[in-house]
Amino acid sequence: MGNTAPTETLIPIHEMICKLESQGVVSKACSPFNSPIWPVHKSSGEWRLRVDYRALNEVTPPPSASVPDMLELQYELESKAAKWYTTIDIANAFFSIPLAAECRAQFAFTWRGMQSTGNRLPQWWKHSPTICHGLIQTALGKGEAPEHLQYINDNIIQGNTAEEVFEKGEKIIQILLKAGFAIKQSKVKGPAQEIQFLGVKWQDEHCQIPTEKVPGETRGQPLGFWSCSYRRSEANYTPTEREILAAYEGVQAALEVIGTETQLLLAPSLLVLGWMFKGKVPSMHHATNITWSKWITLITQHARIGNWNSPGILEIITNKGATFGLSSEEQEEQVTHAEEAPPYDELLGTEGQYALFTDGSCRIVGANWKMKAAVWSPMRRVAQATDGQGGSSQVAELKAIQLALDIAE
Repeated sequence: MGNTAPTETLIPIHEMICKLESQGVVSKACSPFNSPIWPVHKSSGEWRLRVDYRALNEVTPPPSASVPDMLELQYELESKAAKWYTTIDIANAFFSIPLAAECRAQFAFTWRGMQSTGNRLPQWWKHSPTICHGLIQTALGKGEAPEHLQYINDNIIQGNTAEEVFEKGEKIIQILLKAGFAIKQSKVKGPAQEIQFLGVKWQDEHCQIPTEKVPGETRGQPLGFWSCSYRRSEANYTPTEREILAAYEGVQAALEVIGTETQLLLAPSLLVLGWMFKGKVPSMHHATNITWSKWITLITQHARIGNWNSPGILEIITNKGATFGLSSEEQEEQVTHAEEAPPYDELLGTEGQYALFTDGSCRIVGANWKMKAAVWSPMRRVAQATDGQGGSSQVAELKAIQLALDIAE
């Protein structure tokens, strides 16, 4: 980026670069790499310098580790009946982590004909959150920190009394300070019985989106990190994430009702299952190997029924390992639990008579999410529906499938 920025941003950008240089965060450089910079105007009226590392991220290998899953953190917080909370946000955590000299050139950027590069872990680079999280986690582990939950530079402590939470928080702060991280008192919240952590308000182990955030969600605007994993934001999932969710929830639902004499017709087959069993994920998907391994374990645990030497639902769906090590006699005895359904007008004989159509939806009613699942039999002209609180459209569709299986029994 040269001098093409709006005039009102030129001075703030120059001042920011000079300030970062005086702090040792950036320094002058001569590098074959170069990334553009974009000024970001914060709601406070201040400007933030953002280096656009998208091109660098495209050619950077995927991370070998991962930060915790946001949804799992939420479930863990909900599982503990805590009354008091404290949160600790490490100030400028990335800038507290120095870069090795041989790694700095790739983070170079140019302003007004002068090239600079970062000396500290840069924001917006795809490995930075993982590296930062790991170093903080290691420091807290070595210091024998009391029980807490961590997401990169954000930490939350829970307890039954204000005194307990305060003491735990103070110990964690001292460990972090000793490890070289900066803690601003304004970034320490609590002890309190109601607190905000990662954009979500917590009280009595329950969470809700802050009221000031609700209008943004209803306009379809993302809620920061939570837009990718918050329970009621499945509409923002990528196609791959939707397939993973559908596969996992679908197998869970089927496990509750399926029997050895039950045949499921599933449409469509999911590509993601094939990727899982091949052990290879296309490069355009950014889930880490650890994340994929976790999903494979969860899904295959629910997909196995009865004899572990026999095919489970997912193996049959994906058509992998046709014999599964069974003898010809054992293969003949196997019951097909699932197969892809043909179009309705191609069903044969009694298949059409017993075919059931399912659908599900979810919408906001007032301040709450309402879910509805329905089953329709075109031959018998009979419909059955159920509704409830919470969920999502995908969960509603799975409830409809479960309802159809109940009817089929």
